[in-house]
Amino acid sequence: MTTPVQKAKAHKRQIVKARKRRVIGIAGCSGSGKTTLAGELARTLGGIHFHLDSYYLDLGHLPFDERTRQNFDDPALIESPLLARDVASLARGETIERPVYDFATYTRVTDRTERVEPAPFLIVEGLFALYYPELLPLYQLRVYIETPDDLCFERRLKRDIEQRGRTPESVKKQYEATVRPSSLAFVRPSAAHANLVVDGTGALDWKVERVVTELRKRGLLTGLA
Repeated sequence: MTTPVQKAKAHKRQIVKARKRRVIGIAGCSGSGKTTLAGELARTLGGIHFHLDSYYLDLGHLPFDERTRQNFDDPALIESPLLARDVASLARGETIERPVYDFATYTRVTDRTERVEPAPFLIVEGLFALYYPELLPLYQLRVYIETPDDLCFERRLKRDIEQRGRTPESVKKQYEATVRPSSLAFVRPSAAHANLVVDGTGALDWKVERVVTELRKRGLLTGLA
């Protein structure tokens, strides 16, 4: 028999699920500053920074040498249907189990997922956040960060040398072979889907203010618990 306390808790859960979640998509080329902006927005708004990298396809069926030769700047390597389903679930206030990807082996970790709880704001960020048609209807705001190629490369070079132990020569080779061609083919054209284009050369606090101001104009900062 259900007690009054249990009924009250169940009713509260229903109310929490019914609350409107705001989903923001942020895209830009590698080195554009999208990850930094998404992280700061998540902190400012009390939301979730939701990166697309967890949804790369499991390449365990390929020999390791062949895995390393895949172009991870191609949107075909992301499992976009699963990504869209998980984003839609979070937007409805449902908890998901997100895949865990091992970039050392280019495979998903077997029998392990990451639980993600819904929050008032979901910041979906990645190269292809504005590329997949199935994602676009889920966003209340679509943001593209416009950053010149030379600055994107400078930032990526610094990051890959300092954080990933890469040599300048290897970074430049990869950038010219796959990163920039893919950005021209897939990422930059996705800017046409943006509601707001932000200058990637500006200060972080200015970029955050641009997005928050746009949210306010659209009435997306009201009606949240």
